[in-house]
Amino acid sequence: MELRHLRYFITVAEELNFSKAALKLYTAQPSLSQQIKDLEEDVGVKLLNRTKRKVELTEEGAVFLEQARLTLAQADKAVAMARQVSQAKQQLLRIGFVPVAEMKVFPYVLPNLRVQNPDLKIELLSLNNAEQMRSLKKGELDISFTRNNFHSEEIESKFVLREPLIFILPKDHPLAKYERIPVKALDGIDFIIPAAEQSLTLHDIILDFAKTQNIELNVVQKADNILFNINSIGMGLGCTILPGYIAPLTMNNTVIRPLDVELPYLDLYVSYRKNTSSVAVEKFIELLTKVFYLDFNREDN
Repeated sequence: MELRHLRYFITVAEELNFSKAALKLYTAQPSLSQQIKDLEEDVGVKLLNRTKRKVELTEEGAVFLEQARLTLAQADKAVAMARQVSQAKQQLLRIGFVPVAEMKVFPYVLPNLRVQNPDLKIELLSLNNAEQMRSLKKGELDISFTRNNFHSEEIESKFVLREPLIFILPKDHPLAKYERIPVKALDGIDFIIPAAEQSLTLHDIILDFAKTQNIELNVVQKADNILFNINSIGMGLGCTILPGYIAPLTMNNTVIRPLDVELPYLDLYVSYRKNTSSVAVEKFIELLTKVFYLDFNREDN
């Protein structure tokens, strides 16, 4: 039994005329008669009495009619509610991000997105790389900005931007006297490093850099967030290496100095589910592409 059988039966029961019901349903009368016959076989009782002169409901048919109407009404309600949820999701964009996106991406994309889509609700969630990827795969995020290229069969990842790292130290630190600090002078100095749990990519890049330069950093603190990292420098606890976007946030009692070797770079990627049907996601990526010229043929993608 299918919903169409119920619709056919209700129409016949209301018209009490197969010809009129067939016209109303835009179907042929023989086909309609067969559909009603199939329905009666499924139910196991006779629902209509048919003669050449008239069609009338049986007692069983009258009871079935009442329940059939309730069933169709509930089905229509289910469809309407599902569509409402879908429409609401189309008007909601959930974006996960690491801090750099807040300064280097959102100011250049979100204002235009809001102007073009005034009814769109945007939720911004500050999460680390691992948290974002879990949420993206579970459908709890629509878009994520992370330091990793998560490109896979289900996830699309695109390179957005690359930024240099900077060396920050207390203003009264002995190395602050150098206009360009010899990298070998970093060997053994007190160092604050981002915690791997929160900033794994940056954590690994710093350690790899030290290894490549044959220096050993004396890690005295692992910072859970960027603000704590900066404040630790201001308190004179040690030196650090952080993304370039941090420069405007540094304190008066800290300084930025270049090294005599180039520091590594840190990449930012945007990711989203390939099977998304969200119009909001499409519009966001379209605007992002216009601003940052996303490279859809980048080799590491």
